[in-house]
Amino acid sequence: MGNNYEDFKKEVLKLTGIDLNAYKERQMKRRIDTLIGRNGFTGYVDYTKLISTDAQKLDEFVNYLTINVSEFYRNPALWDTLEQSVLPKLIEQYGSNLKIWSAACSTGDEPYTIAMILAKKMPLNRIHILATDLDEQVIEKAKIGVYGPNSLKGLPDEYKKKYFEQMGEKAYKISDDIKRCVEFKKHNLLKDPYPSGCHLIVCRNVMIYFTEEAKDQIYRKFNDALVKGGCLFVGNTEQIINYKELGFGFEKLFFYNKL
Repeated sequence: MGNNYEDFKKEVLKLTGIDLNAYKERQMKRRIDTLIGRNGFTGYVDYTKLISTDAQKLDEFVNYLTINVSEFYRNPALWDTLEQSVLPKLIEQYGSNLKIWSAACSTGDEPYTIAMILAKKMPLNRIHILATDLDEQVIEKAKIGVYGPNSLKGLPDEYKKKYFEQMGEKAYKISDDIKRCVEFKKHNLLKDPYPSGCHLIVCRNVMIYFTEEAKDQIYRKFNDALVKGGCLFVGNTEQIINYKELGFGFEKLFFYNKL
């Protein structure tokens, strides 16, 4: 791929606010080079001109960059742990007005999963989940709340029957009752202010794309965003080895509480 990748990273930062230095370079550069090739270019300069002048291509670039892969109830055993152990402890300690943040929420599968689980423990009108993502396109999709069969393949039948309406053979729409529990906003984990006073933060299968330095920075900010005793729930490939240095205790596998 011709031209200078370092200069391209600077231009992307100006255009999108996304700092590519925080991502693992070989992995991210390979993705970007593939997209540039698909658009018929061989260098960064010409592609930069394209995304600088074509809003649709810029949206395509950001959407491709943010690697949106999500599904309901991904890794069921961990959601069982959340339901049976973590949430009861938080409710006992802080009551039912929990402040919950689903960070890098992609198409909404995870915050909606949290809402369905919480609905077994409290009235829906007591549930409020903040869900954020860098990609405005996936946020809009999350707000619509229509999903294909693959997104729901791991979801227990009790939730499918209660909270989804089938639309033809290949689409399912989540109920408005669950949608009302979730507030979606755009947020950049690397540069935007974090909410405060959270009792639970869910950020799963995102940190694997960041450098070690960026991970530490984000985990420290998550720690600051939690109340004492609040919990961080991460993905099943994202065990935090240096959790003590970052101000966390080990709650259960892939769950860390703020000390």
